[in-house]
Amino acid sequence: MKNEKNAIKVSIVEDDVKVRGSLARMVDSAAGFVCVSQHPDAENALKEIPVSQPEVVLMDINLPGMNGVDCVRRLKEILPKIQVVMLTVYENTNIIFSALSSGASGYLLKQSSPEQIIEAIREVHAGGSPMTSHIARKVVASFQKIINPSQDYQKLSLREQQVIDWLAQGHTYQEIADALKISYATVHTHIRHIYEKLHVRSRTEAVTVHLRHVGSAQS
Repeated sequence: MKNEKNAIKVSIVEDDVKVRGSLARMVDSAAGFVCVSQHPDAENALKEIPVSQPEVVLMDINLPGMNGVDCVRRLKEILPKIQVVMLTVYENTNIIFSALSSGASGYLLKQSSPEQIIEAIREVHAGGSPMTSHIARKVVASFQKIINPSQDYQKLSLREQQVIDWLAQGHTYQEIADALKISYATVHTHIRHIYEKLHVRSRTEAVTVHLRHVGSAQS
């Protein structure tokens, strides 16, 4: 493994051994970057990445067992400062939003050039959110469709409305689970569905829509 001083440390989570090896070689051959670990699945990544301590992770979505989106969510709970770039063949808007709401900071297609991938690693390490122009247009188009958030709010089930109400009060996922007598995992599932239905990517955005809806209902 290359030991380059001040190099950006990168880990790769990819089930295809050839793609994984190719990405590792690409990272190691770029000046200022070093691949510190490679992982064939989410379970291995969650166990080993806290040991290898990368700064940036290239994450596939379609992994065996736990998928990449759930892996990002779990990984961010363990290492909040880690930056993740999703690298996938999918362009589905819902999957894009799920990945971003789980904590990913960037989203690229696997057919991106090596130069684009290296630049994305550099950008996310510097605090940016790299995306291909095509994916960025899909994200913008999705936001432009949100004309009336209250209409989206009506899509929430009663349980989802209860969850977001507790969320707006500042409670943690575990506190919500205890209050509603459901599991922590079920709260996570409800939160993911809430994000998808409200077309939001974060707790703050979801709570903003909730408070706006409550305010309009009371006026």
